Amino acid sequence: MKYLVTGATGHLGSKILAEIRKLIPDKEIVAGVHTISKANDLKRHGLEVVKVDYFDRDSLVNALKGIDVFIYVPSKSHDSFTRITELEYVIDAAKKSHVGHILAMGFIADQVDDPFALSAFYGYLPRRLAESGVPYTIIRNSLYADPLVPYLPELIERKNVIYPMGDKALSFISLEDSAKAFAKVAVTRRLRQNGKIYTLTQERNYTMPELAEVLTKVTGHEIGYKPVSLDEFGSLYDENGEGHMLSSMYDAGSRGMLQELSNDYKTIMDHEATPLIEFLKSRLS
Repeated sequence: MKYLVTGATGHLGSKILAEIRKLIPDKEIVAGVHTISKANDLKRHGLEVVKVDYFDRDSLVNALKGIDVFIYVPSKSHDSFTRITELEYVIDAAKKSHVGHILAMGFIADQVDDPFALSAFYGYLPRRLAESGVPYTIIRNSLYADPLVPYLPELIERKNVIYPMGDKALSFISLEDSAKAFAKVAVTRRLRQNGKIYTLTQERNYTMPELAEVLTKVTGHEIGYKPVSLDEFGSLYDENGEGHMLSSMYDAGSRGMLQELSNDYKTIMDHEATPLIEFLKSRLS
């Protein structure tokens, strides 16, 4: 078997790569990276490294040749049109290269009436894979808990969580837990079922006052909840052109579209995902 992990130097892809190396021999793993020069450390450890540029269609076909399980982590583009175009190239290359199975990353904000800027892509993903003819499995992530850690100093200074969420809740998963589930599904035939869609969340979700209470406990600083408007939130966090995407995500959240809960993580891993408070304490210790 040959397993290709894309985004192997990125936030999620690098963690999937680390987890899958614990489960299968390195000789069965191919690390897909956009910039080969950033993968020198992987090469030194004896891993096969290939360039994966989703928009270089010929090189993508070559990268996928001989691959049994293709772990597809989408690019970080901020609009659905770019990602959907990327997906079309990915599926076309997978078919031409006779890829055995696609294990794709999805997201819980994929409802048909979801205002999130990337919901069109995440809604298109399962439908397009279903009619592609390529065997596939999708793992839908909830919100990553990890960005809360570097965000804490700002929240302490503000003394408030400011997400424009109203009375609705957010569901979380850590990058590490997500990566463990991806690796386990990738190498386990009974879990890697064609057409199966898993959703990764922790055991519970959090309204904003509940999240503020958790953050107060882990930091020792009093943190409350004082939401800003969607427009203000987008303006505050538009440093890399992400403002609209982020504000649209919390628009979806304020409509209850980011509070989904699932037992799928336990189904995959035989134990619950790391609780939010435990995760945060481990990162701050």
